[in-house]
Formats: sequence, structure tokens, C-alpha cells
Amino acid sequence: MSLHLNWKAVSASLLAAAMLGACGGAEIPEDAVIIDAQKEYGCSTINVYNAGEYIADETVPLFEKLYTAHVNYVTFDSNEMLYTRLLGGSQYDVLVPSDYMIERLMNEEMLQPLDKSVLTNYEGIDPAVLDMVRVFDPDLTYTAPYFYGSVGLVYNNQVVDEAEIREKGWNILHDPKYKGRVYAYDSQRDMFMIALKALGYSMNTDDPKEIQEAYNWLLEMNELIEPAYMTDEVIDGMVNNEMDIAIMYSGDAAYVIAENYDMSYIEPEQGTNVWVDAMVIPANSACPALANQFINFMMDEDVSYANSEYVGYTSPITTVRDALAGEEGEYFENMAYLPRSGYEKDEIFRFNAKMTKQLNELYTKVKMSIS
Repeated sequence: MSLHLNWKAVSASLLAAAMLGACGGAEIPEDAVIIDAQKEYGCSTINVYNAGEYIADETVPLFEKLYTAHVNYVTFDSNEMLYTRLLGGSQYDVLVPSDYMIERLMNEEMLQPLDKSVLTNYEGIDPAVLDMVRVFDPDLTYTAPYFYGSVGLVYNNQVVDEAEIREKGWNILHDPKYKGRVYAYDSQRDMFMIALKALGYSMNTDDPKEIQEAYNWLLEMNELIEPAYMTDEVIDGMVNNEMDIAIMYSGDAAYVIAENYDMSYIEPEQGTNVWVDAMVIPANSACPALANQFINFMMDEDVSYANSEYVGYTSPITTVRDALAGEEGEYFENMAYLPRSGYEKDEIFRFNAKMTKQLNELYTKVKMSIS
């Protein structure tokens, strides 16, 4: 543990107090070692850029108390927004992008190495998750996993037969009997991934012929089932039984299943996208020493537990994941909380500028065909 306090004795009451809206008002235990960030690291403010709704309410206030620091916590809607802000000169100390965007930032020398001597909690990460990271960061130089997961299908098990959806996988999105009863996820990467996997291709292909086939598959899907293209609205929609099938990220699916027992989740046998969102430090960080401390804090067992329990996405910390998926955990028997691991047809997105440009152009046409 890195926080210098008796977490097992105090975390439950401390975190509960903050969750009730204390917003930093929770008392720090007497045996906690409070660090003066300004004195220790030469700075006491960091700018953190993370996706929206991706952290427990009490996490940042607790860090601020323990390190006598201030966190400017800002959220983004997409990895592309993050990239645009960095290109525009915005300065951050910690970013939480997805795997393919981390690869891009590495290639363009926009990141700095993590200080592994500080990241004592790194040892708690599941080796299988580290293997996912090595796909794009072979030496684990820049990347500290935050959450990981998959893309799959959430379906109403009172309406959709489990045997049928498992047999058809992604091709159930071509079944006319679900016309008007499907949420598509409004993302060119995810929708083309589905089409390519349904056709038996790699989701990272840049073969023009295969991409054209995937484009035609999506046009046919639009004609056959007339899906509703949504993003976060999918979550409440499936909780409220508004559709029979939805394309969803595993963490959102875990929340839906926890709220509505009529919902189930599958990762199709044709393969899917497995992904890692991770913490990195940009090259222009003004306070990298405190940024490394923040990253280590976020990988602490109890902090990771609070974050994962709150948002529904899977912690890369083995003990946290096992506890939340265990009999007393929030996500016990929730099939979406534990993403499939080691399946040969699953892939991580790789950054490919040529492919991205082509898919963007074709996806605009896909969306136009449904309107």
C-alpha cells in the first residue's frame, strides 16, 4: 500500500462519508501520514484529464487531503477531443486515454516515461492486463492501466433467445425480426469493428476490399433492422427495456445488468475489441513528480475498488477485480464485469492514420443511410 494509513480499518467509513456528499469533508485517520506536496515535489497542483463519469466521487478529494494538493479535474468526451486539446497546447499532468490513442501519443513523442520507482502499486496489476498493454507499449514505459473491458451485446433475455444470439453473434444485427429494436453504438471504430469481425476479418485491417465489405455489411444492417445510433443514452434505454439488443461497452453493460435482471451480455465468438484505458503523463507536464504519485494512488487497492464499484468497469488490480466479482462483491455473477481473456479472435485497436481517415469518410455515409 502506498497511502501510509491503515486502509483496511478506515477505508469503509472514510469512503462512505465522502460518497454521502462530504466532497472532501471526510476526516483523515489519525495514523495517516499527510504529505506536503509543495515541499516534497516542488508543486502542489496537477491537471488531470479523464473521461466523464469515470471516477468515484470521493477519490479526488481524498488525494487532495493526503497530499495537501489541488487537482484540476477535467473530463473529455472522446480520445479525439483529448488529442485535439493536446495539439492546441493545453497542459495536463495526467491523461487517461485508450490504448490506440496512447500508441499515437507515444509515436508522436507526446508522453514521458513513468517513474516506476514511485509506482509501488503497479505490482498488483493482473499480468494478463499487462500483456494487453504490451501490444502497444512493449516495455510498459508509459502506461499504467486504469480500467479494461470489451465490446459486446446486451440483450433482453426475456425476448431474445440465448442460444440464438450465441449462435449468430454479430450477425443477429442482420435479423429483420429485431427491426427497430436495436441500439447501435455511435462510433465508427466500434461499428466497423463489428462488421469486420462478422465477416471474419481483423478489426485492424487496412485492406480496402475488406473495409468496403464491412461498409456494405453496415449498410445492410441499417436496411434490415433500422438501429437507433446512440452513445450514453443506451444505458438508461436498456435499463428501462426500451430495446431488445444493444451494442455496449462491458462496464456500461455491467451497470445495466445490475439494474435490470432481464438483461444479459455476450462477447460474440467471431471476436471483439478488448481494450485498456490507462494513465499516462504528457511530455509537457508541469508537475510530473506529483503526477506519478497520483497515478500510484489511483492503483491503490481501496481507491481502485471504490472507482471500479462506482463506474462498473473492471479494475486491472487482481485483488480488486476478484473481490468485486466475488460472492460479496457488487458484481457477483454479473457476466459483463469479467471480460473474456486470452481469446485468439479478440483484438486491441492499433492506431493507423490511413485506416482512420478511410473509416471516418465511410462512417458518415453509413449514418446518412439511416436518416
